[in-house]
Parts: sequence; structure tokens; C-alpha cells
Amino acid sequence: MSCDTLVIPDDFAQALGGGDVFERVMRLQGEIFRDAPARKTLRFHLDGKSCFAKLHSGVGWREIFKNLLTLRLPVVSAATEWRAIQKLDALGIPTTPLIAYGSRGCSPASRRSFVITEDLGDIVSLEDFCRDWPTQPPPLSLKRALLRRVAEISATLHDHGLNHRDFYICHLCLDQPRLRNGEIHLYLIDLHRMQSRRATPTEARMKDMAALYFSALDIGLTRRDCLRFLKLYRRGRLRDILRVEAGFWKQVDERARKLYHKYHDHWPDVPFDRRPEADHDRLTH
Repeated sequence: MSCDTLVIPDDFAQALGGGDVFERVMRLQGEIFRDAPARKTLRFHLDGKSCFAKLHSGVGWREIFKNLLTLRLPVVSAATEWRAIQKLDALGIPTTPLIAYGSRGCSPASRRSFVITEDLGDIVSLEDFCRDWPTQPPPLSLKRALLRRVAEISATLHDHGLNHRDFYICHLCLDQPRLRNGEIHLYLIDLHRMQSRRATPTEARMKDMAALYFSALDIGLTRRDCLRFLKLYRRGRLRDILRVEAGFWKQVDERARKLYHKYHDHWPDVPFDRRPEADHDRLTH
């Protein structure tokens, strides 16, 4: 049985030129966005179309064993992202449109692979879009619409057995042309570590929620915003959620604080630690 896979439109393959199409993709040149030992991400143009290529060159047994010894599932090829994009498409969660995928080699340590996606164009991450919210609060309607959409995406992922594993607001991106027309259209990107199961384990769900919360701690959210998100995410009565899931959300809070301290070397200003009147002053009406 062959370990090699190549899924690529004929016109795209022809535009790449003759010869071994897989090798031509692996030698693509362009604007480098990431250049790690085993994975490179670049933007290139072909036939007037802007595209992204993620090229995996084999992680090696040492990296595989290091991940396994720390109870982490190693990412050994672009297949994870390829399958994740297909799953998000099926669930109606916008992401980078898939163009091509290829894999060569049977060994997980030396397998080479790629995934090519369309450039999303004029987008902005929520990390950048919300950066000035503490000093320049957005319209309440916009903030609530964004909270609702992020909660919907989160719930859809977790309720269908998926967890992102890098679920930070920098990986949720707004389509700016649509935003200018009053539409909230969010893309979920960077799916190379996404996991898929029949049901999302509680710990995996908790880690995603903690990552999301950690990454939003500096954008001026209030406790009212957080509770609104929680209600939308769990699709139930807030009182029941807080009673039944108190332990889960305590874990989310504790992990988010630790992540913040790890990356910023100081403890965060958490909405639930503020005096109610101080939090009220941050609300935008």
C-alpha cells in the first residue's frame, strides 16, 4: 500500500510547471512567515492568485519521542491541517480555503508533506482589532456581536469533538471588507495542531477555553462580558451553568492566570477580581 498522497487541481499543477509536482511544491519560494526546523510557512503567487503553503519536512524521532514523553501528541505532517479544514468546512466554520495537499513517505519521523490554502486577503486578528479597547472602547453592539460569534465558534468546535490546541484570539480573524458593510465574519486559522475525536474530552475543552481567556485578558473585557460569553458558549441558563460547572470554570480561570504569568512575568488584571464599581466603569453603553 502506498504511503504517498497528492490531492491537487489539474490547473494548479500545470501552473507549477512540469516534472515532479510534489517536489516543485516543496521547493516553493515566497514571503516567509514561519521558518522552523521541520515546518515552513510562506506566501506565494501563482497565476495571479495569492496562496499560503505550509511545508513539513519531517520532525525526526527525537521530536516524536520528546512529545510522547511529555504526553503530547506530535504533529508529524500537514495531514492534521488538511483534515481540520475539511471538518470546519463541514461544520460551517470559515477558515482558509483548501487548494492542495500532498504527503510522501511512510515513516512518521521523515514524512514530507504540504498543505496549500488561499490567502484570506484583508483580514485582522482579534488580538490586533481589540488591542486598543481598554482606552478606546468599541460600540457595545459590536462587542456583543463579536462575543456571540466567538462563543458560537467555540461551542461548535467542542460540541463536535474538536479542540484547537492554540485557541488564542490571534487565530480568530475578522474579514475587514465585510466588517465595513456591517457583517461579522470570523475565520479560524492555524489548525495544524487541531485534534478530532467522537467527543471532546473535558480537559481538552478546558485548555482551549483557558487559552482563549488568557489571550483576551488585556482587551478590557468586563465580568458582564465574560458571563455573557459563558452563557452563549454553554447555551443555557447562567445560574445553572455556574452551579453545575463551577469546578470546570475555576480550572479555566486558574490555567489562564498561570499562562498569563508565564508569558508576561506578572499576574493579570482579571475581570472577576475587580471591585464591581470599577468593572462597571469599563462598560460601554
